[in-house]
Amino acid sequence: MIDTHVHFWNFDPVRDNWINDDMQIIRKDFAPENLLDIYNDLNIKGCIAVQASQSEEENHFLLELAARHEIIKGIVGWVDLLDPDLDERLSHWQNHQLIKGWRHVLQAENRDFILNPAFIAGVKQLKKYNYTYDLLCYHNQLDAIIQMVDQIPDQPFVLDHCGKPDVKNQTLKEWTENIKTLADNPNVRCKVSGLLAEADWLNWKENDLFNCFDVIFEAFGPERVMYGSDWPVVLISRPYQDWFNLVNNYTEKFTAIERQMIFSDNAKEFYGI
Repeated sequence: MIDTHVHFWNFDPVRDNWINDDMQIIRKDFAPENLLDIYNDLNIKGCIAVQASQSEEENHFLLELAARHEIIKGIVGWVDLLDPDLDERLSHWQNHQLIKGWRHVLQAENRDFILNPAFIAGVKQLKKYNYTYDLLCYHNQLDAIIQMVDQIPDQPFVLDHCGKPDVKNQTLKEWTENIKTLADNPNVRCKVSGLLAEADWLNWKENDLFNCFDVIFEAFGPERVMYGSDWPVVLISRPYQDWFNLVNNYTEKFTAIERQMIFSDNAKEFYGI
């Protein structure tokens, strides 16, 4: 099994200012060593390390961790997609085979940024180097995301955290419609990850999550969904195992082959691991 979405960091209160006082449990360092026992218990063989800081220094940090920890099977890094010298930077990073793709924190940007022709042109350059792109956005940005990906044919995309639906209030109608539209694009996949951060952290109910799972699996099908934990962010609500058990229990209704896709094969195919 592959966990397609984890973060590592040496906590910096200035750089990591998104980790506010309500998230006290993750205001500290997190390293691969912290995952080993959990992965052994659950028979998870490796992970994709995803950028948590928007600098090329982050790529070096994750590569250094990967050199020491074989559980890191791939890296989703950060590169400035508006850089006039982007092609040179992408060519440079081709020397590091563990970097499988890129991500920008679009949830922090506005619609004009997402649909900026220069940004879209940057994403279009990724295909040349066989890089993937992780889409990180809130549910109310999905309409812009749909317009963006429709302009970039043949680029492999994956939607992080199901597009961050309003799990807490269960206001899911518009999100559901946009997910169906986004899933109509065959180049887009989806990570079942990160939903506990969008729920009522202490008081969510299983059905709150399963309502969202229903939409995702109906829209994308098990052949385009992959498991991710969003560790350590998941810890603001529950231990890692609780999230894994939720996804595991929900997917019991699928065939063994479909579960193999969700927990392993889709990740290996998408990220080339």
